[in-house]
Amino acid sequence: MEEEKKKRSDINFTAVAARIKAKKWLFVKVWLITFALSCLWILPQPRYYVSEVSVAPESSSHEGAGGLASLASSFGVNIGNASTDAIYPQLYPDLFSSTEFLVGLMDIKIKTIDGELDTDYYDYLKNHQKQNFLTVPFKMLKNWVNSLMSKEPEADIPGKDGKRFDPFRLSESTSKVIEKASSNITCTYSRTTDVVTITVKDQDPMVSALLADSIKEHLQVFITDYRTKKSRIDYEFYKKLTADAKSDYEKARQLYGSFADANMDIVLESYRAKRDDLENDMQLKYNTYSTLKTQLQTAIAKVQENTPAFTTLTNATVPVKPAGPKRMIFVAVMMFLATIGTIAYLFRKELIKWF
Repeated sequence: MEEEKKKRSDINFTAVAARIKAKKWLFVKVWLITFALSCLWILPQPRYYVSEVSVAPESSSHEGAGGLASLASSFGVNIGNASTDAIYPQLYPDLFSSTEFLVGLMDIKIKTIDGELDTDYYDYLKNHQKQNFLTVPFKMLKNWVNSLMSKEPEADIPGKDGKRFDPFRLSESTSKVIEKASSNITCTYSRTTDVVTITVKDQDPMVSALLADSIKEHLQVFITDYRTKKSRIDYEFYKKLTADAKSDYEKARQLYGSFADANMDIVLESYRAKRDDLENDMQLKYNTYSTLKTQLQTAIAKVQENTPAFTTLTNATVPVKPAGPKRMIFVAVMMFLATIGTIAYLFRKELIKWF
């Protein structure tokens, strides 16, 4: 056993180098072919640009644990703040994978940097994406096969309450567009700094910047609607009660005034008792109206109190240089892998014995 291990560990590097040198023209051929095929594949790949925007959302945790939570977060530890929210910043990345949230991005208006295209994000993803011409025949063949095996393409399903799509039920074509949008948009949360970073990748630099800024605004609206939903429901409820109480008070006031004017000189106790009852009823209705009006003002203040604040740390800017694909790196990696594969092919017998 020890002799076998010794034989395995003894590698004659001189012999290996000699064999590689003897097959140098094989390596040259492999490199030329690999270089040509790599360039043929990577050069037609559409360039893409990346734009980022960073925001610091308002914390919804109780202030009592703020100091300890900040100290723990500096070490990347979450001690579980007593948050009053179901959607707190740590869950924002999961929110970006939500179909309901992504569907809301489809109506964002975009414009390419050359000004030739001005449409919404859904139409842009569906009909105006550049493709590698080498993959077009394969996609056409795939679509043709799918058309033979599947039914007629399902039309877009309209949403409810005036919405464009229904997140609960999407057509196949809409679902593919949503998946493409999900792959282009990412959200990360830093536990140490409590900063949310939104990154948008797109083939057009202007579109990537517009989307990053619009998605930031959409996130703020989405979170604001969520945080203020209960307060807005309470406001609408008190608004209706206040309007009804005001109407009841005005009716009672008019009834009391009419009765008092019509019986001003009458001293009968029955009329006085009736007037007092009407006055008391008017006063009760006024007290009810006054109380509800105070609660309505409180509800308005509550909506403002629950509206979160987002501090923008890094604004979206139009990128100048493309973020990828990294063509030189891709070609270099392919050349390296081709070299390793060629060496493995030359020493295949030795490798089999080795293992």
